[in-house]
Parts: sequence; C-alpha cells; structure tokens
Amino acid sequence: MSDAKVDVVFPCLDEERALPGVLARLPEGYRAIVVDNGSSDRSAEVAEAAGALVISEPRRGFGSAAHAGLLAATAPLVAFCDADASLDPAELPPMAELLDTGAADLVLGHRSRARRGDWPLHVRMANRFLARRLSRITGTRIHDLGPMRMARTRDLQQLGLLDRRSGYPLEMVLRAHAAGWRIAETEVGYTARVGRSKVTGTVRGTATAILDMSRLLAEVSR
Repeated sequence: MSDAKVDVVFPCLDEERALPGVLARLPEGYRAIVVDNGSSDRSAEVAEAAGALVISEPRRGFGSAAHAGLLAATAPLVAFCDADASLDPAELPPMAELLDTGAADLVLGHRSRARRGDWPLHVRMANRFLARRLSRITGTRIHDLGPMRMARTRDLQQLGLLDRRSGYPLEMVLRAHAAGWRIAETEVGYTARVGRSKVTGTVRGTATAILDMSRLLAEVSR
C-alpha cells in the first residue's frame, strides 16, 4: 500500500527514451504506475530504476494498459498521462485541486498550449470534432479529449469501463456523464513526443482509434 495522494498511470509501449524525463517531473506525493504493454525495449527496467511501480499487461491496447493501471491504483486520486514526454506530469496538481474542493468529479487536460508543428493537423481536427460531439452529449463545454485526466480512484474503479482499445478515454467521459459526474478541464501544455506515436503515427493506429470511438458514439446515439 502506498501513501501517495495521487497514483499516475502511464500506459507504456517502448518508451525507454522518454521515461526518465517524464518520471522526474512527477510532483511530490504522486506515484508513477508504469504499465508495460509488451515493450520490446528496456521500458520496464528504466521505469523501475526511476522508482515507479511497474505492471505488465501483455494484452495489447491502450485501454488494456490504462485499465490495468487503474485497478492497481490505491491512492485516493488516480491520473492518466502519456509516457512519451508530450505531456508534463508537473501540471497535474490543479486537477487534484478541483477534485479536492468538490468542484469536479472528472478533470480533463485541455492541451491549449501546443505549437502547431508538435500536434499534427489531422489529429487536431479529429480531436476538435470529437470534443464538439462530447460537448453536445454532456452539456458541458469540452475542448479536448486528451490523455491527461484525473478522478477519484474508487469511483473510477466502479464506473464499469469496458473498452480495452483506443476508445477507453472516450468511454470514460461518456460513462462519467451518464453517472452524473461533473466534468471540468484544466489547461495543459503539449510538445512533440519522443519517438513515433503508436496511434496517430500509423495508419493502422489512426484507423483503429476512429473505429473504436465511432462505435462508442453510435451506441450513445441509439
């Protein structure tokens, strides 16, 4: 059992180059849970050497890795952050403050500070379209379905998330809304990731993400 205030889940696939810098940016009282999703490099060893709790999740898929980390979390709050250095975990505390004060039940990181060259146009456009759809569904102005988010651990563990692929972040928002959760955003930065993205950096990854999220949105529209 950890005495951390926030457990931060880092789904990880071949991120040994990025992990040292990312984990060094964790605020005091925040514990890293690095979920190795079948890496072929030394990601697990690097994460363990940096003091992270390392979990192996051999079933491929972003949702599989993220959910394995969620189930391992024991701190009062749980956060999610990419392990590729595109996001700064030092920006997590404002999210925790919204949860601590009761102002929100799920906090999303709005990537408002991003250079255009760091965030591909096709990804920004798809994200904008999806955010608008979510805004209409939830009645809450959502600017970004970004990978950085935070909620109360026990509540999120009981939310019944089922997707184990690219639709996991979207399902979290949809189920949170259905459960009556208050959804809020904080502004965060975004920089070019270290290495190539497994989702938006490949045709297969992009297609999988689009199909997963389209299926979830279609289910809500029925």
